[in-house]
Amino acid sequence: MVLSVLVAFTMALVWSLLVVAARIQCVDAARTGARAAARQDPRAAVVRVTRDAAPRGARVTVGRSGDQVRVTVVARPPVLSGLPFELREVAVAAAEDAVAAAPGGSAPTTEKVPGAGSRAAPDEARGRADAGSGTTAGAGEPGR
Repeated sequence: MVLSVLVAFTMALVWSLLVVAARIQCVDAARTGARAAARQDPRAAVVRVTRDAAPRGARVTVGRSGDQVRVTVVARPPVLSGLPFELREVAVAAAEDAVAAAPGGSAPTTEKVPGAGSRAAPDEARGRADAGSGTTAGAGEPGR
């Protein structure tokens, strides 16, 4: 009796881990598809990259409303697909043509500015400045 309860409990835990993994795949697939759709990739390419990242058998829907693109990924739960629920994730992104056309919006550029080197994050710049002095400071701690 106890052994059968332990086996059932273990199977439920494994199944729940599989569901969580499938949900994460749905989230990643929807985000990947939304990025591709925001770049104005062809609809077939958006669906293909989304399906590549989604769990097997997932349904993908791509739509646009105004200046936003929406990608929906719907998948059945793994193993026990007869259960009456679905995993559904939606990702929304601003279309790049809408961002560039917005007042004050600017399209990304790859223009090189003369005299500009690589820009380091403030923490990295601080770390380089501290490296020469031989001091190290933690978060909120003065150097020792």
